Amino acid sequence: MSEILKAEQLTKRYGGQCALDHIDLSLERGRIVGLLGPNGSGKTTLLKIAAGLLSQSEGSVTIDDEAPGKNTKRIVSYLPDRPVFSKSMRVNDLVCKLADFYDDFDREQALRLFSEMDIDLNKRFKELSKGTIDKVQIVLAMSRKAALYLLDEPIGGVDPAARELIIKTIINNYNPEATVVIATHLIADVEPVLDDVVFLKQGHIVLHQDVDGLRAEREKSVDEIFREVFSC
Repeated sequence: MSEILKAEQLTKRYGGQCALDHIDLSLERGRIVGLLGPNGSGKTTLLKIAAGLLSQSEGSVTIDDEAPGKNTKRIVSYLPDRPVFSKSMRVNDLVCKLADFYDDFDREQALRLFSEMDIDLNKRFKELSKGTIDKVQIVLAMSRKAALYLLDEPIGGVDPAARELIIKTIINNYNPEATVVIATHLIADVEPVLDDVVFLKQGHIVLHQDVDGLRAEREKSVDEIFREVFSC
Protein backbone atom coordinates (compact mmCIF):
# COMPACT_ATOMS: atom_id res chain seq x y z
CA MET A 1 0.00 0.00 0.00
CA SER A 2 1.49 3.34 -1.08
CA GLU A 3 2.09 6.36 1.12
CA ILE A 4 -0.21 9.36 0.98
CA LEU A 5 1.80 11.46 3.46
CA LYS A 6 5.49 11.34 4.27
CA ALA A 7 7.45 13.64 6.57
CA GLU A 8 11.23 13.50 6.98
CA GLN A 9 13.00 15.43 9.72
CA LEU A 10 10.08 17.86 9.67
CA THR A 11 10.70 20.82 11.95
CA LYS A 12 8.75 23.98 12.66
CA ARG A 13 9.91 26.80 14.90
CA TYR A 14 8.01 29.84 16.08
CA GLY A 15 10.71 32.21 17.22
CA GLY A 16 12.65 30.31 19.87
CA GLN A 17 9.95 27.69 20.36
CA CYS A 18 10.06 24.38 18.49
CA ALA A 19 6.55 23.12 17.70
CA LEU A 20 7.75 20.12 15.64
CA ASP A 21 11.21 18.70 16.23
CA HIS A 22 12.69 16.64 13.35
CA ILE A 23 9.79 14.21 13.06
CA ASP A 24 9.63 11.30 10.62
CA LEU A 25 6.18 10.03 9.69
CA SER A 26 4.66 7.89 6.96
CA LEU A 27 0.91 7.35 6.52
CA GLU A 28 -0.53 4.77 4.15
CA ARG A 29 -3.64 5.10 2.04
CA GLY A 30 -6.95 3.72 3.24
CA ARG A 31 -6.32 4.19 6.97
CA ILE A 32 -8.07 6.12 9.73
CA VAL A 33 -5.33 7.62 11.87
CA GLY A 34 -5.61 9.22 15.27
CA LEU A 35 -3.12 12.06 15.72
CA LEU A 36 -3.24 12.14 19.48
CA GLY A 37 -1.74 14.53 21.96
CA PRO A 38 -2.62 17.24 24.48
CA ASN A 39 -3.07 20.87 23.49
CA GLY A 40 0.28 22.36 22.44
CA SER A 41 1.79 19.06 21.31
CA GLY A 42 2.12 20.15 17.65
CA LYS A 43 -0.96 18.54 16.12
CA THR A 44 -2.35 21.69 14.52
CA THR A 45 1.07 22.74 13.23
CA LEU A 46 1.59 19.37 11.54
CA LEU A 47 -1.83 19.47 9.87
CA LYS A 48 -1.38 23.06 8.69
CA ILE A 49 1.96 22.21 7.09
CA ALA A 50 0.44 19.17 5.38
CA ALA A 51 -2.49 21.28 4.20
CA GLY A 52 -0.13 23.85 2.68
CA LEU A 53 -1.04 26.63 5.10
CA LEU A 54 2.32 26.81 6.89
CA SER A 55 5.90 26.39 5.73
CA GLN A 56 8.30 24.19 7.69
CA SER A 57 11.55 25.48 9.13
CA GLU A 58 13.51 22.35 8.19
CA GLY A 59 12.95 18.95 6.66
CA SER A 60 10.28 17.97 4.16
CA VAL A 61 6.72 16.74 3.83
CA THR A 62 5.03 15.33 0.74
CA ILE A 63 1.42 14.55 -0.10
CA ASP A 64 1.13 11.90 -2.81
CA ASP A 65 4.83 12.51 -3.57
CA GLU A 66 4.40 16.28 -3.99
CA ALA A 67 5.26 19.14 -1.67
CA PRO A 68 2.15 20.85 -0.27
CA GLY A 69 0.86 23.42 -2.74
CA LYS A 70 -1.75 24.04 -5.41
CA ASN A 71 -1.78 20.45 -6.67
CA THR A 72 -2.03 18.81 -3.27
CA LYS A 73 -4.85 21.11 -2.15
CA ARG A 74 -6.96 19.48 -4.85
CA ILE A 75 -6.75 16.14 -3.03
CA VAL A 76 -6.63 17.29 0.61
CA SER A 77 -9.74 18.16 2.61
CA TYR A 78 -8.71 20.20 5.64
CA LEU A 79 -10.92 20.95 8.63
CA PRO A 80 -9.41 23.72 10.80
CA ASP A 81 -9.76 23.71 14.57
CA ARG A 82 -11.84 26.89 14.41
CA PRO A 83 -14.03 28.52 11.73
CA VAL A 84 -12.22 30.70 9.20
CA PHE A 85 -15.23 32.03 7.31
CA SER A 86 -17.30 35.17 7.90
CA LYS A 87 -20.07 34.78 10.45
CA SER A 88 -22.31 36.87 8.17
CA MET A 89 -22.29 34.12 5.50
CA ARG A 90 -25.23 31.79 5.11
CA VAL A 91 -24.64 28.04 5.16
CA ASN A 92 -25.68 27.81 1.51
CA ASP A 93 -23.14 30.52 0.57
CA LEU A 94 -20.35 28.28 1.79
CA VAL A 95 -21.83 25.24 0.03
CA CYS A 96 -21.86 27.15 -3.27
CA LYS A 97 -18.34 28.45 -2.73
CA LEU A 98 -16.90 24.99 -2.11
CA ALA A 99 -18.85 23.49 -5.03
CA ASP A 100 -17.30 26.12 -7.33
CA PHE A 101 -13.81 25.77 -5.90
CA TYR A 102 -13.40 21.97 -5.63
CA ASP A 103 -14.16 19.59 -8.48
CA ASP A 104 -14.52 16.72 -5.99
CA PHE A 105 -17.13 18.45 -3.81
CA ASP A 106 -20.34 16.38 -3.70
CA ARG A 107 -23.08 18.97 -3.34
CA GLU A 108 -25.86 16.39 -3.23
CA GLN A 109 -24.17 14.57 -0.37
CA ALA A 110 -23.75 17.82 1.57
CA LEU A 111 -27.40 18.76 1.11
CA ARG A 112 -28.53 15.29 2.17
CA LEU A 113 -26.46 15.46 5.36
CA PHE A 114 -27.70 18.95 6.19
CA SER A 115 -31.27 17.71 5.76
CA GLU A 116 -30.61 14.71 8.02
CA MET A 117 -29.17 17.04 10.68
CA ASP A 118 -32.05 19.51 10.27
CA ILE A 119 -29.66 22.37 9.47
CA ASP A 120 -31.25 25.36 7.72
CA LEU A 121 -29.16 26.37 4.69
CA ASN A 122 -30.50 29.92 4.85
CA LYS A 123 -29.22 30.53 8.38
CA ARG A 124 -26.24 32.81 8.84
CA PHE A 125 -23.39 31.38 10.88
CA LYS A 126 -23.81 34.08 13.52
CA GLU A 127 -27.28 32.62 14.15
CA LEU A 128 -25.99 29.10 14.77
CA SER A 129 -24.70 27.49 17.95
CA LYS A 130 -21.09 26.33 18.16
CA GLY A 131 -22.22 22.71 17.98
CA THR A 132 -24.19 23.36 14.79
CA ILE A 133 -21.26 25.22 13.22
CA ASP A 134 -19.05 22.22 14.01
CA LYS A 135 -21.57 19.95 12.26
CA VAL A 136 -21.64 22.26 9.22
CA GLN A 137 -17.86 22.23 8.99
CA ILE A 138 -17.59 18.45 9.21
CA VAL A 139 -20.31 17.98 6.56
CA LEU A 140 -18.47 20.28 4.18
CA ALA A 141 -15.10 18.61 4.81
CA MET A 142 -16.48 15.09 4.36
CA SER A 143 -18.45 15.98 1.23
CA ARG A 144 -15.27 16.05 -0.80
CA LYS A 145 -13.92 12.91 -2.47
CA ALA A 146 -10.42 13.65 -1.26
CA ALA A 147 -7.38 11.41 -0.97
CA LEU A 148 -6.44 12.80 2.44
CA TYR A 149 -8.72 14.26 5.10
CA LEU A 150 -7.02 16.35 7.79
CA LEU A 151 -9.46 16.95 10.64
CA ASP A 152 -8.25 19.18 13.46
CA GLU A 153 -10.23 18.62 16.68
CA PRO A 154 -13.51 17.78 14.90
CA ILE A 155 -15.20 16.80 18.18
CA GLY A 156 -13.63 19.33 20.53
CA GLY A 157 -16.03 21.49 22.48
CA VAL A 158 -19.26 19.65 21.62
CA ASP A 159 -21.46 17.46 23.79
CA PRO A 160 -21.18 13.63 23.74
CA ALA A 161 -24.25 13.19 21.52
CA ALA A 162 -22.83 15.62 18.96
CA ARG A 163 -19.45 13.85 19.11
CA GLU A 164 -21.12 10.56 18.23
CA LEU A 165 -22.96 12.16 15.31
CA ILE A 166 -19.80 13.81 13.98
CA ILE A 167 -17.81 10.57 14.17
CA LYS A 168 -20.64 8.72 12.42
CA THR A 169 -20.65 11.37 9.70
CA ILE A 170 -16.90 10.95 9.19
CA ILE A 171 -17.02 7.16 8.97
CA ASN A 172 -20.06 6.95 6.71
CA ASN A 173 -19.09 9.63 4.20
CA TYR A 174 -15.35 9.61 3.50
CA ASN A 175 -13.72 8.21 0.39
CA PRO A 176 -12.84 4.63 1.54
CA GLU A 177 -9.63 4.64 -0.49
CA ALA A 178 -8.47 7.78 1.32
CA THR A 179 -6.66 8.37 4.59
CA VAL A 180 -8.40 10.21 7.41
CA VAL A 181 -6.29 11.92 10.08
CA ILE A 182 -8.23 12.89 13.20
CA ALA A 183 -6.29 15.17 15.53
CA THR A 184 -7.75 15.12 19.03
CA HIS A 185 -7.12 14.71 22.73
CA LEU A 186 -10.51 13.01 23.24
CA ILE A 187 -9.21 9.48 22.80
CA ALA A 188 -12.08 7.38 24.10
CA ASP A 189 -14.53 8.91 21.62
CA VAL A 190 -12.46 8.15 18.50
CA GLU A 191 -10.67 4.94 19.54
CA PRO A 192 -13.34 2.55 18.14
CA VAL A 193 -12.89 3.85 14.57
CA LEU A 194 -9.09 4.13 14.41
CA ASP A 195 -6.75 1.87 12.43
CA ASP A 196 -3.52 3.54 13.56
CA VAL A 197 -2.43 6.01 16.22
CA VAL A 198 0.33 8.59 16.32
CA PHE A 199 1.18 10.01 19.75
CA LEU A 200 2.64 13.51 19.51
CA LYS A 201 4.30 14.94 22.63
CA GLN A 202 6.02 18.32 22.73
CA GLY A 203 6.75 18.19 19.02
CA HIS A 204 8.06 14.61 19.03
CA ILE A 205 6.41 11.39 17.83
CA VAL A 206 6.62 9.04 20.80
CA LEU A 207 4.49 6.22 19.34
CA HIS A 208 3.16 5.22 15.92
CA GLN A 209 1.45 1.83 15.68
CA ASP A 210 -1.64 0.04 14.42
CA VAL A 211 -4.38 -0.01 17.04
CA ASP A 212 -5.03 -3.76 17.08
CA GLY A 213 -1.34 -4.55 17.52
CA LEU A 214 -0.93 -1.91 20.21
CA ARG A 215 -3.86 -3.15 22.28
CA ALA A 216 -2.74 -6.77 21.97
CA GLU A 217 0.84 -5.89 22.93
CA ARG A 218 -0.03 -3.70 25.92
CA GLU A 219 -3.30 -5.44 26.91
CA LYS A 220 -4.82 -1.99 27.45
CA SER A 221 -7.03 0.39 25.53
CA VAL A 222 -5.50 3.21 23.52
CA ASP A 223 -7.09 5.64 25.98
CA GLU A 224 -5.34 3.92 28.91
CA ILE A 225 -2.00 3.91 27.07
CA PHE A 226 -2.44 7.59 26.18
CA ARG A 227 -3.05 8.48 29.82
CA GLU A 228 0.15 6.66 30.83
CA VAL A 229 2.28 8.30 28.16
CA PHE A 230 1.01 11.80 28.92
CA SER A 231 0.59 11.47 32.68
CA CYS A 232 3.54 13.74 33.33
